[in-house]
Amino acid sequence: MRLPRDLSGERLATSLGRMGYEVSRQTGSHLRLTSTARGAEHHITIPRHDVLKVGTLSAILAEVGAYLELSRGELLEQLFGR
Repeated sequence: MRLPRDLSGERLATSLGRMGYEVSRQTGSHLRLTSTARGAEHHITIPRHDVLKVGTLSAILAEVGAYLELSRGELLEQLFGR
């Protein structure tokens, strides 16, 4: 499954919110999200850019997928319903 090419940082944060992540702080143009869905805290940082670069998005999703123990395809399906 292909990564979205027009995804903003805000929209990604909203999508991750449905999976248990909450914005814990904002510093400048970056959001810090925290999840305790699997017992231990997990933090990720997302830039609040209008369009995220594909490499940045891929790295964020790989980290989230590893934490939630989901494959990339399963994670994309849950986040974006493609």
